[in-house]
Amino acid sequence: MAGRSVLITGCSSGIGLDAAHGMRARGWRVFASCRKEADCARMRDEGFESPRIDYEDSATIASGLNEVLEATGGTLDAVFNNGAFACPGAVEDLPTDGLREVFEANFFGWHELTRQVIPVMRKQGHGRIVQNSSILGFVVAQWRGAYVSSKWALEGLTDTLRIEMRGTGIHVILIEPGPVTSKIRVNSIPHFERWIDWKGSARKEQYEGLLHRLYEDRGRDTFELPASAVTKKLVHALESPRPKPRYYVTTPTYLMGALKRVLPTRALDWLISKG
Repeated sequence: MAGRSVLITGCSSGIGLDAAHGMRARGWRVFASCRKEADCARMRDEGFESPRIDYEDSATIASGLNEVLEATGGTLDAVFNNGAFACPGAVEDLPTDGLREVFEANFFGWHELTRQVIPVMRKQGHGRIVQNSSILGFVVAQWRGAYVSSKWALEGLTDTLRIEMRGTGIHVILIEPGPVTSKIRVNSIPHFERWIDWKGSARKEQYEGLLHRLYEDRGRDTFELPASAVTKKLVHALESPRPKPRYYVTTPTYLMGALKRVLPTRALDWLISKG
């Protein structure tokens, strides 16, 4: 794999950070981008090339990719879209501006970067576009409507793009993790506090019973895997001559994928509502 290049977003922690280290260990030239300049500086201290890319800032998407292309002489073998955040709360309590902010970071920014990468890959005749989705990209969970809807949108756009890229040498791939060790819960708290008026909600009592799940560190979830489990799938997505269209990672992802195929919608709704 010597000489191959990959741009990975959201490398400040969790999946992106592990992926950056894992792919570098396999000989890839890794451009480990972060949203904040301070995190980029830390990655540079670790020996990575780290352009700043904030999905909510179009200027950084263009400048970050240009920095990569200047360093490689105009080529890029792969991109791993990864950075995202959540805003927990009931759909009826989620302001449209809050939903719009989630989509900007989790969907529109990914699309913008992907569109800018495609001409590069078309010119060189090959490339891999890997999207880090979620188990919540094909099933739902209560109180997570903003994140769920952004991931469902991502899956639809990615599946369409995969078909449209047939014959170009560009592979388009989804990874669907499930419970993986990360900071997504902690990182969601400021967004919840900014957008969700839970004290004024008709669901106030329900929120009071659920807030401990958001604010308390409950340790590892059942079936939770380390971020390296995602990196293992990323390796196959980037290095296999014939990558899969989608990769499940955790036990719940495999289980829910099977149940979604066999259960009627009402039965699946009941099951999800219990847990």
